[in-house]
Amino acid sequence: MSDPHKHTILAIDDHPLFRKGVADLIDMDDSLELIGEAANGQDGLRLAKLLKPDLILLDINMKGISGLETLKAIKQEELDSLILMLTVSDNEEDVLTALRIGADGYLLKDMEPEDILQSIRKAMQGTVVISDHLTQLLAKALRDEDKLTELPAMRSLTFREQEILEHIANGMSNKLIAKTLGISEGTVKVHVKHLLKKLNLHSRTEAAVWALRRL
Repeated sequence: MSDPHKHTILAIDDHPLFRKGVADLIDMDDSLELIGEAANGQDGLRLAKLLKPDLILLDINMKGISGLETLKAIKQEELDSLILMLTVSDNEEDVLTALRIGADGYLLKDMEPEDILQSIRKAMQGTVVISDHLTQLLAKALRDEDKLTELPAMRSLTFREQEILEHIANGMSNKLIAKTLGISEGTVKVHVKHLLKKLNLHSRTEAAVWALRRL
């Protein structure tokens, strides 16, 4: 049984040596616990539903079911688990697709181990985490899309939706936003769903990047 005082993590990656490295890395932090490993998307989905970890580390390039397909399948289960892509791919399409499907962050495997660990900690606190050089790529991609540059979209948000968007941009989780605003977490989720639809965005991560460039 996992320690209730630790954040639980599931690693899905088809490289055994990398999974071993992740296990050793997580073992260095007393607040984190690796509760499962999977070598493919199918097993990863099964373990995600069974273990319901706080956070899932997911590779993109895997044999069989890809990481993006696995991500989509996990999101369809509507689990509360955060999902961080941890991959070698810095391809713009991979990054954008992952974030639009609903990934909570995108990290590259060539990061320093301590930076990966720090990013995991930040993600558990509700902060959107993206490898540094991918932030510029993402901002440019969003800027190039006309649908994201129109001011009327921002004006269509209610005052409460704008409040919540600002908090998302500051890296706050739904739970923390709810506590700050004195409303239920369920109400926050409804507002997030509405503001994403109005802005024609697909995930909190896109919303955070969008907001940081405009608010």
